[in-house]
Amino acid sequence: MSVRACSRISCNDEAVATLTFSYADSIAVLGPLAGTHEPHTYDLCERHARLTTPPQGWQLIRHRIVSIADAQRGVQPSP
Repeated sequence: MSVRACSRISCNDEAVATLTFSYADSIAVLGPLAGTHEPHTYDLCERHARLTTPPQGWQLIRHRIVSIADAQRGVQPSP
């Protein structure tokens, strides 16, 4: 898999998350980096993913990766 850069202008940091929008539901979803780049999605570096806020009136859902070992122990991902 090749390294993808952050979609934000002037940012060349490595992307670690993918942001998608559901316009019909006014929901933005930020999750782990998608396996492939898809049209109408935004790949973000760690800093831009952390600072992302939804448009006014929208809900932002953040999905985080939990390792299998942590899930079995009941460890929750940090916010």
